[in-house]
Amino acid sequence: MTEPATGEELPMIIAGDGTRKLPGLDPLNRPFWTGGARGELLIEHCDACETWQHPPHDRCAACGSRAVAPRPVSGRGRVVSYGINRQAWLPTMQVPFAIVAVELDEQPGIRLISELVDVDPETVAIGMAVTVAFIQQDEVFIPVFRPAELAA
Repeated sequence: MTEPATGEELPMIIAGDGTRKLPGLDPLNRPFWTGGARGELLIEHCDACETWQHPPHDRCAACGSRAVAPRPVSGRGRVVSYGINRQAWLPTMQVPFAIVAVELDEQPGIRLISELVDVDPETVAIGMAVTVAFIQQDEVFIPVFRPAELAA
């Protein structure tokens, strides 16, 4: 498993324009949706079997332990699937944009569905290296991804 880089700050991109529907926050998902305030992508980790899991749950899906807690990850991964959205669901929505499934470097099978930003959607490819960034809207920090070469 890849250990998160210590002291590495993840990027914050422009504040949200209010066009995104926000999740309802609860004690279980709050760390995931608010970790971006500190520049951290927090994914739940099981201390008993060293397994990462997402979405968060009160027990480890692998071993059943309750020794699960959010921990920061590197924010790096690869695109494993994608689609290009060309339909504006709201009048202020900018299209087209890429919706991606990103497998995080920490463990095979840990995937997030998100938006790929700062890139022409027509250039997205399976295997593209990406890094996380955050869009703040109210108290929620939405994880999005951007091409890894932009993070260098």
